[in-house]
Parts: sequence; C-alpha cells; structure tokens
Amino acid sequence: MTRMLRRAAVIGAALGLAGTPALAQGAAEFYKGKTVTIVVGIEQGTGFDLYGRALARHMGRHLPGAPTLIVSNMPGASGLVAFNWLANVAPKDGTVFATASFSVPFEPMFGNDAARFKGPQLGWVGNMDSGVSVCLARKDSGVETWADARAKTLTVGAAGRGGAISQAARTLIELDGAKLNLIEGYVGTASVKLAIERNEVQGICGISLSTVRSQWQDLYDSGLVRNLLQLGAKADPSLVGVPFIFDLAKTESDRQLYNLIFGPQGLGRSFAAPQDVPADRLAALRAAFTATMNDKAFLEDAQKAKLDIQPQTGEEVQKFVESTYASPPAVVERAKKVLGR
Repeated sequence: MTRMLRRAAVIGAALGLAGTPALAQGAAEFYKGKTVTIVVGIEQGTGFDLYGRALARHMGRHLPGAPTLIVSNMPGASGLVAFNWLANVAPKDGTVFATASFSVPFEPMFGNDAARFKGPQLGWVGNMDSGVSVCLARKDSGVETWADARAKTLTVGAAGRGGAISQAARTLIELDGAKLNLIEGYVGTASVKLAIERNEVQGICGISLSTVRSQWQDLYDSGLVRNLLQLGAKADPSLVGVPFIFDLAKTESDRQLYNLIFGPQGLGRSFAAPQDVPADRLAALRAAFTATMNDKAFLEDAQKAKLDIQPQTGEEVQKFVESTYASPPAVVERAKKVLGR
C-alpha cells in the first residue's frame, strides 16, 4: 500500500477556463512538465480501469501546460481505499484525481466508519458515463427471470461490502425478497467474472452495463448468461423486456429508498480531486475533462473500446452529490438498516 500511495500524482479538467486567461496562464505554468496521476480504485482489467486509461490517453492535451497523464491502480473495498487516500494523504495541488465505484462517495452518509471523507467536500472533476447497471445470471442456474430470483437461490459474487455490487444485492434481498446468496471478498468485477465462468458463483447484481458491453460481451455471445433486472435512475431503452427496479417498488417509501441507493448509478464513471485543490487548477481539470468528452479522437477511441460515453460536468456531479447528502434523514436511516449498517 505504501508503494501504491507514493506512486500517485494526478491530472485535471474542468469548466469555464476559456473566459479566464489569467487562471489558464497560472495553471499552465504549474502543469508544464508535471505528471498527473489518475488513481483507479478498482483492479486492472475492469470497466473503471478501461475508462481511466482512455481518459489518460487524451486529457493531457486539453490541460494547460500539457502535462503527462498516467494511471495507478489502488484496489480495495470497491475504491474506498483510494478515496480515503485521496482525501487524507494525496497531494492537494491538482496533480492527482481518482475514480471509484459510484456507491463509495456516499459511504459516509450510510454510516460506514471506515470512510474517512465527505463526498461533497471533494473536488468533482466530471463523470464519463451516466448509465444503468444490471443483475445477470448463468443460464444453467435455473433462474431465468427476476421472478425466479425470488423463488430460487442464486449465488452472486461481489467485492467489498461498501461497493455498489454488494449494496445492490443486499437491497434486493431486503426489499424485494430476492433469494440471493451473496459471496463477498472478490477483488473486483474481473474476479467475479472469472468466478462466474468457473461456476463458483452463478451471477452478479449491480454491474455497470458499460462494463458488460466492454468486458463481458463474450459471456453473452457464448450464451452463458442472461440479464434479469436493470438498476439505476432511469431505465435503458436498449434493454427491451428487462424489468426496471422502480417498477418493483411496492410503496412510495420503497421508491425513495431505491432512488437513494440506485440513483447514484448515474455517476457511473466519476472522478474526484482532493478537497482544497486550488480553484484555478480544479477549474483547469474540469475544463480539460469536458473538452476531452467532446474530443473526436477520444470518442473514436472510446467507441473502439466499446465504452459508453454519457458525460456530466464536474459542476453537475458536485450538485448531485450535495443534493444526495441532503436526503431526508428518515430515508437515510432506512437505507442504513437495509444495508446492514
């Protein structure tokens, strides 16, 4: 871990820089000759890793001073280790930013004592994809539909307890009566995929659709797995016939809870800098990120890698995180109970 912490140093991107040449000049002087590190809080070979590396290949030319961008993986608890490092150890000079599971920024509000940061205090750089996630199962598991998952046991894999995949399974067990046998402790989704291929587990809940399309398509092409349910803030129209989580809500209270737990799925590939990064450098990071999302070469690269790109600006992500932290206390307390906090 010490070696990984020492390796990290970051990048940047943000909005509004075009109208502030003095700030741009200051950021250019700082970033010239620097190395900026994107810390990916998930194991190599996952969707998060692919997105981070695609961003690193293109964002540098949009940052003032054209620094070099590199990626450093710091896996652990679905990215909680990386975000704790980001908030408490990482340099706050604009040379580092990080990505983790979309659930991680909200772990403090759900009572996770291991989370040593506050989501709204981080400097949000932007989000590359606002998609949905899915539950899927091996076709030989005997679970052919989501209704079957309420009647038959399905063993599913997950990483750390605070990760989105674990949270999805726990919520579906508690609120929808799903008979999911949750096996936690995998390093990340790449490890769960291997476990599914070996039939150690029969499925997974809460995996991003973009990861499925870029990394798991071979399992669909071979006929090994099928989609059972989609999770997120809104349904994906391409998943014809796959039920949507909000359609399963029995009460308005359930809808509020689903919104709190699954709504952040919209922050599928978000990146944050430490708190207290100088304003001009955070602005530079946000502007470079936004420019990259509209860069033709980047979009062609993303298409070849089968990466879905539905971006949000750093300001939009910041607003969403702040509004989620302002959720009604009663809903938050119910979420804690559902998640076993």
